[in-house]
Amino acid sequence: MLRLALPLVFAELGWMAMGVADTIIAGHAGRQMLGAVALGHGLYYTFAAFGIGVMLGLDTLISQAYGRGDIPDCRRSLAAGIVTSFLMAPPLIALAWYMGPVMDWFGIDPALKEGTQGYLRAVSWGTLPLMLYASFRRFLQAQDVVRPVMFALVSANLVNIFGNWVLVFGKLGMPALGAAGSGYATSLARLYMTGVLLYVTIAGHGWRGWTRWPGWDRVKEVVHLGVPVGVQISFEVAVFAVTTTMLGALGPVALGGHQIALNLVSVTYMIPLGISSAAAVRVGQAVGRRDPLGAKRAGWVGIGLGSGFMASAAAIFWIAPRLVAEIYTSDQEVVATAASLLMIAAFFQLFDGIQTVATGALRGLGDTRTPMFAHVLCYWGIGLPVGWWLTYPQGWGARGFWTGLSLALILIGIVLLAAWQRRIRKVAEWH
Repeated sequence: MLRLALPLVFAELGWMAMGVADTIIAGHAGRQMLGAVALGHGLYYTFAAFGIGVMLGLDTLISQAYGRGDIPDCRRSLAAGIVTSFLMAPPLIALAWYMGPVMDWFGIDPALKEGTQGYLRAVSWGTLPLMLYASFRRFLQAQDVVRPVMFALVSANLVNIFGNWVLVFGKLGMPALGAAGSGYATSLARLYMTGVLLYVTIAGHGWRGWTRWPGWDRVKEVVHLGVPVGVQISFEVAVFAVTTTMLGALGPVALGGHQIALNLVSVTYMIPLGISSAAAVRVGQAVGRRDPLGAKRAGWVGIGLGSGFMASAAAIFWIAPRLVAEIYTSDQEVVATAASLLMIAAFFQLFDGIQTVATGALRGLGDTRTPMFAHVLCYWGIGLPVGWWLTYPQGWGARGFWTGLSLALILIGIVLLAAWQRRIRKVAEWH
């Protein structure tokens, strides 16, 4: 599990680092551009996350096919993923190009709106490469080929940083494009990532199978398994975007503390996210070879690793929250707010690790709907309303929303752990 998971953990951290690099470079170009890139990044990923999620349906199909030794079927699923990518990209690009009315509805400043729209239109050109990258990544990692995935994402950060330097500031004879330059740099980095994984796929498999028409039935299978994952991820991204927007009304101290705490829990989340991908692969492979004990062991090992790491993160957040928060700022008011939120985060870290890896393990079994319902109902039906009630009527401030989200994550962890136990018992009945 670790041999498969560790490169994927570094890949997830590399993915996050790309957004951090964009933010840092934008910050050096001025407050206006920082706002445009931050807003554009948030808006784009609210719906782009759906497309990435749909591709996760390939985990089930390819890992199970690989487990039963059916490599041609693995290639057929990759072909279906490529077809699905071409079908999804145009509407996602259109959403990026025409977000103006949405920004008007939120009352975004016209100058900020212009920069944000420039970023969105530039970054949208990387949508198809992003979808194709996700397809090739699922194909390779389901067959235990994970180091190229790690290399592609880590090295893509260098491409992105260089592209930002050239296109944002106008170096090497290029015009200074500002926020749009950051979007173009990200698109180039995605094109590079796709090129790396395309090369690895051709080197390992040639052109056999995956360049043929997969049939609409296989495309429908990918969509059937992937859409619930896309909905789950989109709603999860959206709930934090809504929370951030609502906390903006409480002033810069509350918002600053929230952003610091959110960034830290996002970093810790990357580790179980990588383990979750490995668990999906290992469970799926075991299902494919009709090995119920192997599926059970793979799922529980993944859940143990993910929850073990998050328990350690929880201990740090509880024992030394101010020390961690001071990495980001010396403003003691913001540090105090962030520290109070990190102590709340300590309560849900363990359950966040459980639910993240359990989601992957269930995906390996072919269950993508249970995690979707759990996330949508617990986040939007319980966590967000409770958080709003504690924040405003009860006057808890930022701690109110974090308490509500903590409650949601605890419930999701419990529900998905129970779902995993129930599903794996049914798998054991094969014997």
